[in-house]
Amino acid sequence: MNTFLTMMLTLMSAGGLLMAGTATASELQVGDAAPDFSLPGSDGKTYQLTDYRGKRAVVLAWFPKAFTPGCTTECKVMASHGAKLKEFDVAYFTASVDKPEKNEKFAKSVGADYPILSDPEGKVARAYGVTGRVQKWASRWTFYIGADGKILYIDKAVKPATHADDVASRLESLGVAKKKAGK
Repeated sequence: MNTFLTMMLTLMSAGGLLMAGTATASELQVGDAAPDFSLPGSDGKTYQLTDYRGKRAVVLAWFPKAFTPGCTTECKVMASHGAKLKEFDVAYFTASVDKPEKNEKFAKSVGADYPILSDPEGKVARAYGVTGRVQKWASRWTFYIGADGKILYIDKAVKPATHADDVASRLESLGVAKKKAGK
């Protein structure tokens, strides 16, 4: 009986771990259409992926939770090194499942000169696979989306301290156009 109970608990734990993770059989892949979103930004505007389709690439950098050390570092770096990102014809955002009011305060605290998006219900985060059934905060993943709305690259090994430089390098390697002078 004890062995049976141990085996059942082990199987249940393994199943729970699978459900808790963000990887699923239908996990987004390079080449897939990026899930549409309409999310409030820390600047009071609403941002929709469809607004950029056919116009420019989009970077959507999910982070776990506002005002935590790694997320603060990541968002500060995105602001302080934003000039490198602004060289590209790209719209870029960081995003979390925090409430808009919290991300508005967070954006001010890190000096964000770009919108931090909020998905408090987690619907968009689930569509991107960055949250799971148990995990309610977003995984630190960055999605690179082409002007055609298809996923160009997914970075699942984001380094907060170098994120802006890493994003700029990735945009370069993906062949995302640089802005023309005067734009």
